[in-house]
Amino acid sequence: MEIKDTAAIVTGGASGLGGATAKALAAGGARVFALDLPGGIEKAEAVDGITYVPADVTNPEQVQAAVETAAEAGPLRVVVNCAGVGTAGRILSKKGPHDLDVFRRVVEINLIGSFNVMRLAADAITKTDPLDDDQRGVIINTASIAAFDGQVGQAAYAASKGGIVGLTLPAARDLSQFGIRVVTIAPGIVDTPMLAGVTEEFRAKLSEGVPFPKRLAEPAEYARLATMIIEHDYLNGEVIRMDGALRMAPR
Repeated sequence: MEIKDTAAIVTGGASGLGGATAKALAAGGARVFALDLPGGIEKAEAVDGITYVPADVTNPEQVQAAVETAAEAGPLRVVVNCAGVGTAGRILSKKGPHDLDVFRRVVEINLIGSFNVMRLAADAITKTDPLDDDQRGVIINTASIAAFDGQVGQAAYAASKGGIVGLTLPAARDLSQFGIRVVTIAPGIVDTPMLAGVTEEFRAKLSEGVPFPKRLAEPAEYARLATMIIEHDYLNGEVIRMDGALRMAPR
């Protein structure tokens, strides 16, 4: 499927993985609607081809309005879910049991938020004219290698990303009748704003654990993989690890 002259939705599109993906799709000729929280959009770089839309992925009304805006600019054929949060906390610690509200919030944003965008965008994509092989569009979700190798303190994050992995195949099967593909990317350690506050020593330690190449991944590499998935019509129902062969240790 060609990216040019399509409408695309990218959640978490103001920075990090989403920001890089929004820029890559815009550079490929797509009309990109980058969804993010207002605070993130205020800091976002103005880029030709990208329209920033304030929206909370867990809010059905806000997402529906954003989908309708993208579909009007259409044809809406691409959705990339990058919005997410990460928190650390053990199930039991010196402070007591894991905060249930924190666990619920992580699952709500990472898993339910992605599903919310997918279900509403898929409905809009079904209204587009089919292309070759009766294809109408592609939805890319973001998991993490924590879904497979969750570390100490990652119960909430790993559970939310494991849900994304488990959602991939049934979603692809559900949406196959409409010509919509579903693929998940599971990144390793990516140099995003979430790592902006760590020291160079800690960054070097993280890089040393990656078999090859011995460095952190770049958001642009995620974006390049996302564009490849969009253009590769036979990729469907699969989870692709982008991690330099890293397998996370318990801690």
